[in-house]
Amino acid sequence: MVLSKKQLLVFGGFHESTRDFIYYNDVYSFSLETFSWSRLAPSGSAPLPRSACQMTSTADGMGVVIYGGYSKVRVKKDVEKGTMHTDMFLLKREGKDGQEKWSWSRLSPSGNKPTPRSGFSGAVGPGGRAVLFGGVCDEEEEETLEGDFYNDFYLYDTGKNRWFPGLLRGNKSEKKKRRRGKKAAADGEGAEKKGEDEEGAPQGPTEVIREIVTEDGTVMTIKEVIPGAQEEEEEEEEEEEEDDASAPLVEPCARSSAMATVRHGKLFLYGGMFEVGDRQFTLNDFYSLDLNKMDQWEVLVEMDPKTQEWLDESESEDDEEEEEEEEEAKGAEGEKEEEESEEEDEEEDQEHPAVQEGDLLSDYQTRTEQYWIGLARANMGADAKDKKVAKVALAMAKVFFEDQ
Repeated sequence: MVLSKKQLLVFGGFHESTRDFIYYNDVYSFSLETFSWSRLAPSGSAPLPRSACQMTSTADGMGVVIYGGYSKVRVKKDVEKGTMHTDMFLLKREGKDGQEKWSWSRLSPSGNKPTPRSGFSGAVGPGGRAVLFGGVCDEEEEETLEGDFYNDFYLYDTGKNRWFPGLLRGNKSEKKKRRRGKKAAADGEGAEKKGEDEEGAPQGPTEVIREIVTEDGTVMTIKEVIPGAQEEEEEEEEEEEEDDASAPLVEPCARSSAMATVRHGKLFLYGGMFEVGDRQFTLNDFYSLDLNKMDQWEVLVEMDPKTQEWLDESESEDDEEEEEEEEEAKGAEGEKEEEESEEEDEEEDQEHPAVQEGDLLSDYQTRTEQYWIGLARANMGADAKDKKVAKVALAMAKVFFEDQ
């Protein structure tokens, strides 16, 4: 969804259920004056159905640029194939308010285009430039899905119809310090400067690896590059070029699905996720970048691994099943109690197998298994599967055991 003049435009999306899925390429408008929805019918060839595309208003507000997105198709039963779109379209408006006509046209931007990816973040920057950050390129096999995550960013000039990579200049004050250091070394005054070896040879860029270890032992690696002094024989012009192309001291780690917005010329980037093996890691760090200076990322909130909780898919499903079974067990107990009068409650409790002194939960469940299976079957009916009845029986025994 994107703001265009006095309306919000919504394009595409998808709907997925347990049985099927569908992707859309329709366009809706929400008027900020009448607070009403209307469906647009643009002329021309529309983009293929997709979700998660980038939408950017043109500088004059008379059009919307749509880039990329993701969709999938069913190639055969139980086999689906995903597609990362890299095409770009212009949805243009012509005519007066209330009588406007919309049309689709395909764009062929120049410059350095982003590599194919999905899950990237987008925002509208100053000067009619759109910002694209990060994302993931998935390699899909029939039973596996692996992705390469990115932390690069691109800028798209809507006026010039051109892509170019977001290259940061680095901190100017740091560059001046490095230049002064090089000059002093050339004059023989910096022979003892920290960072040089015993022979006084300057070092190249230093790569610092910062590791964050989660509670379950999984290691996340964040790379920081600290530029070092250049060789003395390099010319001053080459030194300045190297300074300009130096990497930022800190940058967000690779991720997809981060939240991004631009305010007063600053890009704000929050959260997102990336994968390590078959696990997903949800991020809660927060960065900003001045798009006018393009110098370096600023860390607003550092990542806190202690707030993260890892769950394998199987563990997650088991937890959900256990919760459902306990709910069913409690429900069965509640139904049983409602059938009996309040005066018989104490007698009913005494009918359950008693918990013996020194009993562990596992001991109690094993000793009274058949009783609870019979009670669960009576409450769940003859059509319930034996495996499900057994699980509910264990949950009922657990509920009774913990209440004693």
